[in-house]
Amino acid sequence: MSTGHAEETLADIGARSVPEFEGVHDVWPRGERLSAVKEAAHAYKERFKSQGTVRAVRSVDIAAAPYPVAFAFNNAVSVPALPMIAMINRMVVVRYDDWDGRPRTLVFEPTVPDGSAEAPFYNHLQQLMRRIPGGTRLAEAFLLKYYNEPGDALTKLGLTPEDIDFCTFDHLHVQDPRMILGSSEAIPGESRPRGPLFGSARMLVHSRELATLESLHPMQWAWYVEDGLRGVDRSSFVTFDGDVELGPGVTLLWTPGHTDGNHSLLLNTPDGVWVSSENGIALDNWQPELSKIPGVRGYHRRYGREICPNANTLEDSLDQYDSMIKEKILADPCRRDPRWLQILPSTELAPWKRFWPVMPTFTHGGVSYGELSGGGAR
Repeated sequence: MSTGHAEETLADIGARSVPEFEGVHDVWPRGERLSAVKEAAHAYKERFKSQGTVRAVRSVDIAAAPYPVAFAFNNAVSVPALPMIAMINRMVVVRYDDWDGRPRTLVFEPTVPDGSAEAPFYNHLQQLMRRIPGGTRLAEAFLLKYYNEPGDALTKLGLTPEDIDFCTFDHLHVQDPRMILGSSEAIPGESRPRGPLFGSARMLVHSRELATLESLHPMQWAWYVEDGLRGVDRSSFVTFDGDVELGPGVTLLWTPGHTDGNHSLLLNTPDGVWVSSENGIALDNWQPELSKIPGVRGYHRRYGREICPNANTLEDSLDQYDSMIKEKILADPCRRDPRWLQILPSTELAPWKRFWPVMPTFTHGGVSYGELSGGGAR
C-alpha cells in the first residue's frame, strides 16, 4: 500500500483492502486470469452484500461534452455519417460509515468542465472547431450542455464543501487536480491560485494513476492535463493499491485496462448492488447482446465477446475486458427491467434524438437513495 504522506494508511481513513482480489491480476496466462477474476468477483459479491448498505447516495449531472463514436464502442458502430456523440459527466455523492463507525461523505467524479478543456484532446478539438466557419456555435448547440458545477451540485443536495471527507475519480483523464484540491501556483490564464473546492477533503487515487500523471507516456499524453499537479499539496492525496473497502456498502474496485490505475465505484443499496464506471459509456458496452445501436450486437456475435469497451485509450485491452466482466458480476439486475444490470456509466452517452440511432438502448437515469446530511468525520 502507498500513502499520501508518510503517516497515512488505509486504516487511518477507516478503510481496508479486499483480500478476494489479491493477486488475481497477476495470474498467467491471460485466459486463466479472466477465470481468476470471475471466481474472485463471485466470492467477493457474497461478502460485500452481507456487510450492509450505504446511508445515502445521489447522482447529479455536470456537463455534456463531445466524444468520437469510434472511441465509444471500439469501432463497432456502423454509422459513418455520425462522427461525434455527446457524453454527460455524472457526479455521485455517497454518505456512508467507515469501518471505525465514523460517518463519511465521498464525492465521486466531481468534474470541473474548465479543467477538462485543458486536456490536449479537447484543446485540439476546440481549435479545430474554431477553424470551421460556425464550428464553435455548432458544437455549443449540438454537443455541449452545462448542468451543474460540482460546488453548485453540492448546494442543491443541501451540502457544503466542509461536509466532504473524500473525493475521487475513476481515473484522471481530462481532470485537473488543481481545480479540486487547490494549488500554490496560479493556473495559466488565471490571476491567482485556486483554493480547494471541498475544504480539507482529500482525494483518493490509485497509486498507479497518480504515478501516470507524474510521468506521462506519449500514448497517454492527449488525455491528461499535463501540469495538473503543479503546486498541489501532495498530502491532499490518499493513495492506495488494488481494491479498497471504504466502509460497509462502498468499495473502490481496481479495474485496470482503460488506464493502469482505473477504479470503479461499487455501492450496496436497498435495491441491490450498483457499479459506476467509465469502462463503458452506456449499458450497451457491458451488454452488447441487448444493444440496438447499429454494429454493437454484431461486434458481440462476430468476436464472441461479452463486452464492447470504451476504447479511447486501450492501455491494456485484455485487462479492460477482465475489469468489465468483474463489474458485470458484481452489479445486480435492475428491478425496473431485470434484463439490464445496475451499472451507471460515470460519463454516459447522451440520450438525445439528434444522435439517432446512436442512443443508449436503456438508461437508469441516475441513482438516489436515503437522505444526505452534513458533518463528515475527518
